[in-house]
Amino acid sequence: MRNSTLTFSPHLWAVLACALTTLLTQPLLGRVDLANIVMLFLLTVVVIAVKLGRKPAITASFVSIGLFDFFFVPPRFSFNVNDVEYFITFAVMLAVALVISHLTTGLRQSALEAGQREQQTRALYALAQRLAGALTVAQVVVDVQQFLQETLRHESRVLLPSLQEVLLPLAGTTVHLNAAEALMVHSIFAHPQTVELSSENPPILIVPLVGVTRPRGVMLVSAQALQRPLIEAVASLMATALDRLHFVEVAQQHKMQIVTERLRSSILAALSHDIRTPLTVLYGLADTLALPQHALPDPLRETAGALRDQAIRLNNMVNNLLDMARLHSGLVQLHKEWQPIEEVIGASLKLSGAALQAHTLKVQLADNLPLLEFDAVLLERVFCNLLENAAKYAPPNSDIVLRVAQDERVARISLCNAGAGFPADKFQQVFEPFERGTSEHSGVGMGLAICRAVVEAHGGEIAAHNPESGGACVTFTLPLGTPPVIEPEEGV
Repeated sequence: MRNSTLTFSPHLWAVLACALTTLLTQPLLGRVDLANIVMLFLLTVVVIAVKLGRKPAITASFVSIGLFDFFFVPPRFSFNVNDVEYFITFAVMLAVALVISHLTTGLRQSALEAGQREQQTRALYALAQRLAGALTVAQVVVDVQQFLQETLRHESRVLLPSLQEVLLPLAGTTVHLNAAEALMVHSIFAHPQTVELSSENPPILIVPLVGVTRPRGVMLVSAQALQRPLIEAVASLMATALDRLHFVEVAQQHKMQIVTERLRSSILAALSHDIRTPLTVLYGLADTLALPQHALPDPLRETAGALRDQAIRLNNMVNNLLDMARLHSGLVQLHKEWQPIEEVIGASLKLSGAALQAHTLKVQLADNLPLLEFDAVLLERVFCNLLENAAKYAPPNSDIVLRVAQDERVARISLCNAGAGFPADKFQQVFEPFERGTSEHSGVGMGLAICRAVVEAHGGEIAAHNPESGGACVTFTLPLGTPPVIEPEEGV
């Protein structure tokens, strides 16, 4: 009953306004032309259209014609019309009143919509300012949800991807999805597009949060009357804010990594330089004590020999640290020359002879290997590190196999032993600084990191794997390039 009264009230006001116009224009009868009185009734229709809307204005149009006919058209106080011309007046009056009410109502509606759009634009601008200053993802989500609730009276739920690309609610919150919503959410995240579930009550709009490089999540908005363009604009602002926070985090991580690497390299370089001098002295003294002419007792001679071996081993570690510091700082410049790889392999085997004494080394070289362009000193360090690692992790009296093969673009060098193999989850990590294959063996874990740095500096690749037959292998490549043509010597 209350709703019908409220619906009827504007029409009642329209009737009362027409009646008031009739009372006010009664003194004008006989003093002004009836056409001017018609204008006053049309003015009443315009006012009603502006204030009350289209339907009350239509009501006022018909009531105005009736009142004008009853009170002003002869014969007065009846609806009989003696002059046919007044029928034209009534028709024109009705048409003009309806057109005026339609145009006025349209202008009123346009003004209301313009005001609403202005309010929404201001609200979006305020939201954009808040999101621009947001420091966390949680703050972005809360600001957007508050905006949708306070401005549009829309309930919203937000799902963000984890590191494993699983959509989850914000930490500390709970989001309930039915089967249809869950299926649609994952589909929209994989293939971003806005979808409206009108079958739900209330209807639900599922909007992807599309960033610059990838989707940043999915937002579900529910309300009886969804304002899709505005919701999509809010989703775009939210995705932009999430993108900004992501790239800020990435930039900070990279900055910290750069600072950390610089500090690490500086410390390694300083320690390496400061330790090399006393190590050289220690090695010289131990080597002197181990000489035959000192005629030391056997236990002391063994101790001196062990001291010399450990000094050599520690010196190799320091050299690796210093090499890694130089490689990371970019101070090492390659001096590449075209030369046979067999010479570098032979020199490396001679330098690593002590480490390989308890093993049988098998070298398998492909026929007609071409000249390769590389830095002999650095590549020698690669072979020495790989040979020492292979000997360290291989059981005594086992075989170590060094193979050199060739395909169309690269030379492929593999070094394999019969050890326990690399851990299955560390094929990439073993090439990081301070990483070791197993913790049972001593060392600082720099050998393979140096190998990777040198190989990549030559334009090659290095990888670790475990053959099906057992053991462990490290394989690296060197680009073949186009070696120079060697002119034969005269008389040969």
